[in-house]
Amino acid sequence: MSKEIRRYTASALEQFLRSAFVALEVPDADATLVAGLMVRADLQGYDTHGSFRLRQYVNRLRDGGTNPRAEVRVALEKGSTAVVDGDNGLGHLAMRFATQLAIAKAQDHGIGWVGVRNGNHAGPAALYVTMAVEEDMIGLYGAVGSANHVPPFGGADLLLGTNPIAIAVPAGESPPFVLDMATTVAAVGKIKTLAQRGEPMPEGWMVGRDGKPLTDPARREEGLLLPIGGAKGYGLAMALGLLAGTLNGAAFGSDVVDFTKDTTSATNTGQFIAALSLSAFGDVTAFKASADAVFAEMRGATPLPDHDPVRIPGDRRAALYNDRRANGIPLHPNLVKTLEEIAGELQVPKLG
Repeated sequence: MSKEIRRYTASALEQFLRSAFVALEVPDADATLVAGLMVRADLQGYDTHGSFRLRQYVNRLRDGGTNPRAEVRVALEKGSTAVVDGDNGLGHLAMRFATQLAIAKAQDHGIGWVGVRNGNHAGPAALYVTMAVEEDMIGLYGAVGSANHVPPFGGADLLLGTNPIAIAVPAGESPPFVLDMATTVAAVGKIKTLAQRGEPMPEGWMVGRDGKPLTDPARREEGLLLPIGGAKGYGLAMALGLLAGTLNGAAFGSDVVDFTKDTTSATNTGQFIAALSLSAFGDVTAFKASADAVFAEMRGATPLPDHDPVRIPGDRRAALYNDRRANGIPLHPNLVKTLEEIAGELQVPKLG
């Protein structure tokens, strides 16, 4: 197989992903929804959280760790808040359900906060906060990572995940502000991508148990993933774990199941999504105009020598989306090889 990176249309990739899920007894409507969200992640440039994750999802569906026929439901509800039970199904199903519920509550109450328990890995957080933006709302998301790779600050036991946070804010003429980040220096998905491509990690992402830098992504299981800002990143990861895990009756700390290594156990992954209606705080058009002005001021800041012009979080994603929608989604040859292997295992047509 050529090592040249080829591009694939969003529709071809979505059809392939859908067929893989259907082959594993996921209902067609659910398979279509999850495949669409995975491709949307690829279109926006979240290459570590889109089709790249199919192998993990397939393994868990195949081995019984994930329920292919989940029935997502509201477990608790009161006013502007709720807890959604994902029935151990594909995580995208529970998170989309929760996001729609949070938006509906924000329309009624100004704010909607919905937690998720019995969920699973659900792709990039940006998928869900941008759904709120499309309804003239601010989106806020947090989750417990799908495996523990981080020790508490000053400790050596792996008790924390990457515990991501995302915030999206609408604007007028400008693309929205979209911050989607792990509370670690790097997300594990990026490290796995480097391992798949045979590329090294930069120093500062991980250290070995001897405290020395670890740069071989294939040896990631031997090391410790570092939090952003030292103790501050640890504190933020703890806060998100309490809000997304403990508050919802989901796993946190030593209860977290490594969804890659353990493909047979339910993960009880916890997440939350909050939607904040702009109209609850004043005129929507005026807010968007003010956001445009703030973004323009930031972009207009004088760059440091030898530094690119200032960008707003989310700028690059908008440009990538337009390019990939028009010209196709680039997939690394090693990822294509993995997708071809999955096609063979499930006896579905290969990605065209």
